[in-house]
Amino acid sequence: MPVISLLICQQSVSDRVRLLNKDHATDVFEYLPHEVREELIDSLHDTQVCQIIESMRPDDRVELFDELPAGVVRRLIQNLSATERQATATILGYSEGTTGRIMTTEYVRLQQGLTVSEALSKIRLNDRDKETIYYAYVTDNNRKLKQVVSLRQLLFSLPNALIGDIASDRVLKVYTETPEEETAQVMKRYDLLAMPVVDREDRLVGIVTIDDMIDVLEDEATEDIQKLAGGSGDETALSPPRTTIRKRLPWLVLNVALYIGAASAIAPFQSTISLVPVLAVIMPILANSSGNVAFQVLSVTVRGLGVGEVTPKDTMKVLRKEILAGLGTRSR
Repeated sequence: MPVISLLICQQSVSDRVRLLNKDHATDVFEYLPHEVREELIDSLHDTQVCQIIESMRPDDRVELFDELPAGVVRRLIQNLSATERQATATILGYSEGTTGRIMTTEYVRLQQGLTVSEALSKIRLNDRDKETIYYAYVTDNNRKLKQVVSLRQLLFSLPNALIGDIASDRVLKVYTETPEEETAQVMKRYDLLAMPVVDREDRLVGIVTIDDMIDVLEDEATEDIQKLAGGSGDETALSPPRTTIRKRLPWLVLNVALYIGAASAIAPFQSTISLVPVLAVIMPILANSSGNVAFQVLSVTVRGLGVGEVTPKDTMKVLRKEILAGLGTRSR
C-alpha cells in the first residue's frame, strides 16, 4: 500500500518511479500498462532502465520485449548481464503462442541422490529467488526430467530419506512447442500451480506457472468473446479509432450485404405484403427471433470451445444437435 499511495500522489509516472528503490520500481513497472512502460523506458535514465530490466524475471522480460520496437529491444538486451541475456535469448528463441515462449527458466532442480535434509538446505541457500518453490523437479546428470516432488512432501518426510524414494514418477509435462492454450487447459484440469517444460529430448528447460496460464486463459476468452461479437482479439476499449474502424468495417459491410440480399428476396412479394399488412409486422419479429437464437447458439458453442468441451472436430455434431433442436426433435 505505501508504494501505491506514493505513485498516486506524485506528479508524473517517471517521477514516481525515480523515487522508488530498485525492487519496488521493478514490481511497479511489471504491472503498468504497455503504453506507460514504453513511455518510462524513453524518459528514465538508461542506468535505471537497465536496473529494472535486469531485475525482471525472464518470462516477464520477454513479454515486455514483445511489445517494444526491435531497436529498443536490441539496446536493452545488450545491457543485460551474460546470465540474464542467455535466459532471455532462450525464451525468445521459441515461437510466439508456444509454451516455450511464456515459460521461465527459474525453477528448483534436484538430484535423485540427495536426502531430504540436503534438498531443503539447497533450496534455502540457492533457490530463494526462484519464481516458485512449491514443486522441485528431479533430473539426472543430463537434465532429463525423472520425477517431481512437492514442498509439502519435503517438509513432512524424514530428513535422511532419499529424494528418489519420496518423489513421484508420474510427472505431467509439456513440450516447448506445445501451444500455450493447450498447456493452460492441462494445468486447469489437474489444478497445478506449475508445470515443467521439456525439449524434444525430455531435458528440463523451464516451467510455466499458474499466473502465466491465467493470462493465457484471459486472452483466449477475450478473443473468443470478441469473435462472437464480430470483433477482433487485438482491439481494446481504448484502441485508436483507426484500429476500431479497420477491425469492424468488414463485418459491417457483410451485414449490409446480407440485409440487401434479404430485401431483394422479399421485393417480388410486395404486392402480397400490401394485401396482408400484418406480414410487414411479423417479418422483423421473425428476423429478430432468429438472430437471438443464433446468438444463443454462438454463446454456448464459443463457451464450449473456450473451456475445451468441444473442438473444431465436433463441428458436425454441434450442427446436427442444433438442427434437431430447431426442428423440435430429439437426437437418438
